[in-house]
Amino acid sequence: MDTVFGMDAIVFWIIATMAMVNVTGALLGTFLVLRRMSLLGDAISHAVLPGLALAFILTNTREPFPMLLGALVAGLLTVLLTHLIHRYANVPEDAAMGVVFTSLFALGVVMITRVASHVDLDPGCVLYGVLESAALDTRNIAGMEVPRVAVTLSAVFLATVVFVVLFWKELKIVSFDPQLATTLGINADRVHYLLMGLVAAFTVAAFEAVGSILVVAMLIAPAATAFLLTDRLHWMTLIAAATGILIAILGRNIAAVYDAPVAGMASVVAGGLFMLAVLFAPRYGIVARRLAQVRLGLRISGEDLLGLAYRWQESGARASLTASGALEAAGGGVVSRVALWLLRRAGLLVKSGDSVRLTASGEERASRLVHRHRLWEAYLAKHLPLPDDHLHSPADRMEHFMDSDLQRQVEEQVPEPHGPSGAPR
Repeated sequence: MDTVFGMDAIVFWIIATMAMVNVTGALLGTFLVLRRMSLLGDAISHAVLPGLALAFILTNTREPFPMLLGALVAGLLTVLLTHLIHRYANVPEDAAMGVVFTSLFALGVVMITRVASHVDLDPGCVLYGVLESAALDTRNIAGMEVPRVAVTLSAVFLATVVFVVLFWKELKIVSFDPQLATTLGINADRVHYLLMGLVAAFTVAAFEAVGSILVVAMLIAPAATAFLLTDRLHWMTLIAAATGILIAILGRNIAAVYDAPVAGMASVVAGGLFMLAVLFAPRYGIVARRLAQVRLGLRISGEDLLGLAYRWQESGARASLTASGALEAAGGGVVSRVALWLLRRAGLLVKSGDSVRLTASGEERASRLVHRHRLWEAYLAKHLPLPDDHLHSPADRMEHFMDSDLQRQVEEQVPEPHGPSGAPR
């Protein structure tokens, strides 16, 4: 059995071909996601149908080159019409895209049905490609048997890498601020058409491998996953490419276990990885954001308890502050109880029976918190015409979000606030 790098040749080329599809799609998809044009790949994958039909009608053959050329023309036409309708008819870009690709897709269906009804188009090939059998259709390249589809994809892959490297600065500026790009002398339209042309070429080249529908997953899912994992463009690009390679490896291996189409399983894996990022991305994931909200709630509740205990001791009250009274004043509930437990565990509060009091470190921290609160009250009293009894509530919310720089700026604008005893706090 033929092997490549110690791996079965067919398995190797399936993974390698899928990896080229995914990485190329990830590189292009990064800029589509940033420009909010993610559905363009879907539009092009549908709109190539009339190009395929026209190529068959003109050549009466299903040879790869004329079919791919016809599909490429249709893909570029989709991009051009979408852009022209958006610019000159003042139609939103997503609406223009929807009208163009559905119209061209419908035209392709009519052409296939009425003019070239005798052509055999396998629905499975259209949906999820023929990656497994495509690996058997090889060409001899430098003494190595290479699948024909891999040769086409490698050309698009190299063109994409060269384009991204050469136009990195232009792509970055156009993606984030097209108006600024024009101001700087960058031809935003030229960059747009080059990018869209490569998207069309990629969609056409990947058509045979992964089908016209699933190519969208390869074009968007890796980039969307990376978008949730980083705020840096270069890292987003690298993570998207690495995600594409991981999708290829996992997709093929899981497909082998369940005897499923490789491209279809790879798209399922792509969706699964995206959902994992949606849930567990360090900064933007749902779980991370919920945990951040819980931590914020615990911090605010804990600081409210510290401030309450400090003011209680500052007032010289003879009775001790009870834990139940502190919890009730802080709003009660599970969050307040957990916050009280965390304060005791951190050594900021001690509990004796039902009474609680500040430790030395707790009093120091509470003193800084109350000082920030009174700074805000003084600032609001100076700059806003609020009565005294309306100062506490907004200051109580703002005291939790004051860093040292902001505190210094506020201190420069208001007199030193004083506590009930007249001493500076």
